[in-house]
Amino acid sequence: MEELRKIYKVSEINKIAKNLLEGEFPEIWLEGEISNLTLHSSGHLYFSLKDEEAQISTIMYKWQVRELEFVPENGMKVIVRGKLSVFVKGGRYQIIVSTLEPIGIGALQQAFEQLKQKLEKEGLFDNARKRPIPMLPQKIGIVTSPTGAAICDILNVIERRFANVHILIHPVRVQGDRAAGEIAEAIAYLNEHFPSLDVLIVGRGGGSLEDLWPFNREIVARAIYNSRIPVISAVGHEVDYTIADFVADLRAPTPSAAAELVVTNKIELEKKILLLTSKIKSSMEYKLDEWTSQYRRFVESRIFLHPEELYSQFQQEIDYYLEKIISKCAHFLDFQKERLNSIVGKLDVLSPLNILARGYSITYKLPENEVLRNISQVNLKDRVKVKLHQGEIICTVEETNASEETDERRDKWKR
Repeated sequence: MEELRKIYKVSEINKIAKNLLEGEFPEIWLEGEISNLTLHSSGHLYFSLKDEEAQISTIMYKWQVRELEFVPENGMKVIVRGKLSVFVKGGRYQIIVSTLEPIGIGALQQAFEQLKQKLEKEGLFDNARKRPIPMLPQKIGIVTSPTGAAICDILNVIERRFANVHILIHPVRVQGDRAAGEIAEAIAYLNEHFPSLDVLIVGRGGGSLEDLWPFNREIVARAIYNSRIPVISAVGHEVDYTIADFVADLRAPTPSAAAELVVTNKIELEKKILLLTSKIKSSMEYKLDEWTSQYRRFVESRIFLHPEELYSQFQQEIDYYLEKIISKCAHFLDFQKERLNSIVGKLDVLSPLNILARGYSITYKLPENEVLRNISQVNLKDRVKVKLHQGEIICTVEETNASEETDERRDKWKR
């Protein structure tokens, strides 16, 4: 009995269980409610999946967590895809999750709101960055299914409204797991290889929330945001709103409406041109009539008929101011003349000529013409000139006589 007994190690049993489970269940789909949710610092997501009677541990690795379109929460019902396995060291069996999907419209709506809030905080919905759609685009790119009703509606509307535009269709899936990636790749491809496109229409026809879900994916939203070509989102019916609608430069309620928004009706445009032409013509005729009337008023005015009147008034004013200037100048000259006469009178009173007229004379020593003030300035036989009030006398000094009275006065003055 001792020889037949096989003794296992704990790790061996766990490894055997691991191999049996992974071999029997390489991939399973499981439905349940999330509980005990933990996002580890490593980035891995740990939670329990439970129903009314039992629960099972699960793990989702960080590289798969990054691909989630929503934030898992406790109490959320989900469907997971993964494989059964055993954590050897812990001795517990678990599911390694590769795909996590919310169940029902409520869960999808929650995922929608979570992504909407996230992108709005990042500024992807800001109106300031949205570009205007060209009024008359010459080249239009369309990203949609080539077999859906949406492409037919778009082409019919464009053909009816303005046929001579270039259209480039990039076919993609608009439903299913691979649709979002194809839509994002198509937008990037058209931006890189066809930058001359004036506008892009991205969309599809109506459907359920699940059908429209590719246009609620973050990868599509960021592709629209990064597009250098203006984007019109045309998804579903008028009541359907997607993340793509909020990011796009313009939201159209339907694909047909997108075609109507992007392409001007040729007949309506012609009517507008004719109306504007008529308005311009009427405005020009009105202005011409106004200018003609103004011209006639000028031509028939008194100034044009009697142009001399334009300057006669100024001439009269010139004469008036000229007379005032002459009068002022004359008054000024008279005043200055009186001042001059007054000064001349004072000079006459002080003039040596008046003194000479009273009998005085001035004597000069010749030939130096030095004025004699003292007898000591001359000697006998010197020639002198005597200037009288009228005329001069040339004399020779025969005798000098110094006056004592004069000397006394001079000495007294010095004292």
